[in-house]
Amino acid sequence: MADPLSSKLADQARAFLKASPEVKFVDAFLADLNGVIRGKRLPAKGSMKLFESGLRLPRSLIGVDVWGTDVFDNGLVVDTGDGDGLCVALDPGLLPTPWVSPPTAQTLMMMCEADGSPFLADPRQLLAQLQQRLAGHDLHPVAAVELEFYLLSGKADENGRPLTPNSKFSGRRVVDGRVYAMSEIDAYSDFFTDLYAACDAQGLPLDTAVIEAGPSQFEVNLKHQADVLRAADQAILLKRAIKGVAARHGLLASFMAKPFGDLPGNGMHVHMSMLTKNGINAFDGDGDKGGALFKQAIAGLIATSAEAMIFFAPHLNSWRRFQEGSHAPTRATWGYENRTAAIRVPGDTGANRRFEHRISGADANPHLVLAAILGGVLHGVENKLTPPPALEGNAYKSDAPKLSLGWRAALETFANGPVLAPMFGPLMTRVFTACKRQEMATAEKRVTDFEYDSYLQTF
Repeated sequence: MADPLSSKLADQARAFLKASPEVKFVDAFLADLNGVIRGKRLPAKGSMKLFESGLRLPRSLIGVDVWGTDVFDNGLVVDTGDGDGLCVALDPGLLPTPWVSPPTAQTLMMMCEADGSPFLADPRQLLAQLQQRLAGHDLHPVAAVELEFYLLSGKADENGRPLTPNSKFSGRRVVDGRVYAMSEIDAYSDFFTDLYAACDAQGLPLDTAVIEAGPSQFEVNLKHQADVLRAADQAILLKRAIKGVAARHGLLASFMAKPFGDLPGNGMHVHMSMLTKNGINAFDGDGDKGGALFKQAIAGLIATSAEAMIFFAPHLNSWRRFQEGSHAPTRATWGYENRTAAIRVPGDTGANRRFEHRISGADANPHLVLAAILGGVLHGVENKLTPPPALEGNAYKSDAPKLSLGWRAALETFANGPVLAPMFGPLMTRVFTACKRQEMATAEKRVTDFEYDSYLQTF
């Protein structure tokens, strides 16, 4: 068995700490099933053990629910004595966190079994396994992630609901999106200056930033990566950086899928192509339409869309995003240069031929989103599937299958599905479904403000 601890990363960490004597602490963390960052803060002087012997954390930590509560039905807690797994640091190792005071560094980690073998309830381990399976077909995914988020006031209204911030120029509360307006980027220039600086310090390839359709809603793009694991890791780190920099500016950055019922939701779009070992785009061919393998990949994504929805929309609030005409797709469709479709094929051809997967919310775990996408591609390629005709026009009016299954139905569709659950394996399926079922049971016990407003004094 290969040693999961990297001597290269140990050397990097040793050099980093020597060059940065001001660093007082090191944050070591991983992303759980929900993409929530969980881990420990260590004194910098004792942090080399992270790289020399790893960090021991309970295996059950990967499967806690969104509130951090143990999920006893997943088989990882009392059934096995709640044993530890071995968490190992990931490339690029120690990184500065400029928004944290006192000076602190961080490292992203991945959970293994106690003996160092893969722990396949860790979403990153699942993604690595699917990446290797695609490599057996000489297909190597290239991915870029786009994230939408709201910058909100640090204050709430009298009911605890979030508020948009006041405009830097007028002093009035921001109430409209002004999509792509450069004046809105200017209004948040201090935030973005610090965000780009933080990303530069961490080696995160942050590309463009635009104002989106909601008030104080933005989209930022990461440059494409030839390693799909790194693309997902960078999305996790970028979300932490955005939240940290926003807090330093007195703002709250939210990746909640639908923080406002009557305003646009936050999506996570994924651009993906496939290279062969010779660096050729395997999706190229057939002029402007894309080659046969490209069509097979899209067919697989369409065929598995229902089984994958629980990974693209994993929370109760996620399902509020799928509204007709809302810029979030509601039908399992694909089309050329069609942003109403679930899978958009951009106009780039040749070496840049790719698809844009537009279903996922920004609240989803990037590792699981990419795993579900790779699973769909694998299904299409291995079975040489043929997609339905490319959609022209308004996808919201098409008769293609609906994506808005609902939270519980989506979970059961995955759990009982013939493709993704067997592909993801019994451990991931058991731990993930147990987590979601516990969250659903908890949500069902909560009475909302809407219900009080509607019914408390009515009857």
